[in-house]
Amino acid sequence: MTEAAVGVEKVSVYFDSKCVLEDISLKVLENDFLGIIGPNGGGKTTLLKVIAGLVKPTRGSVKIYGRPLNKVGNVIGYVPQMNQPDITFPATVWDIVLTGRLNKGNLIKPYSVADKEAALEALKAMDLDALKDEPIGRLSGGQRQRVFVARALATKPRLLLLDEPTLSVDRRLDTRLWEFLNELKREVTIIVVTHDISALSKYVDKIACLNRRLYYNESKQITREMWMEAYQCPVDIIAHGLPHRVVEEHG
Repeated sequence: MTEAAVGVEKVSVYFDSKCVLEDISLKVLENDFLGIIGPNGGGKTTLLKVIAGLVKPTRGSVKIYGRPLNKVGNVIGYVPQMNQPDITFPATVWDIVLTGRLNKGNLIKPYSVADKEAALEALKAMDLDALKDEPIGRLSGGQRQRVFVARALATKPRLLLLDEPTLSVDRRLDTRLWEFLNELKREVTIIVVTHDISALSKYVDKIACLNRRLYYNESKQITREMWMEAYQCPVDIIAHGLPHRVVEEHG
């Protein structure tokens, strides 16, 4: 039986008195490639942070590979949305990607040969090795975004969480990133938040829709319920150019 990489059980999150996530249950199997869609403000980023252990649920629990978050070790790579580092900070692309290895051992020790090999491998995967000595502040927004994806890959994660990873990335590199993730799922479980529905229809294995509550049938099919309940606007199926083949029949 395939192992569950992520188990979210009846999770609710409140910020002050506002409910951001309500009674969320989600199981993601090992080597799944799950795409999460939903309207802005629907809680997608919060759910990723809950899974990453960065936000504590008000109610409910999260397990990664069957273990509580505080006992899983360094198995999660997380790429937040729109990383905007201080562009005056004197760090190179190489410096940033290497920081992905800091949680692999003693922070006082210098980087090992294995650390440097992992960082270089991640840079090459993101087509950034030629820019490794460039200051981070000189890069475009799309290049910086790929740097932070590379930093997450350098951790050698078993679970990779990405929040809008193709924002500010040009279309050519956007396609390459999706194709890379599609190959990576053979080794890593992936959860990606995105508004790129055309990419989801081509690359991911399963799709969930989140608008405070989660709509998920463990398939790639975007159901009518997802659009009517989560988006409250089924005509968006046409307006946003969603390939009709991923939507159930509707009259």
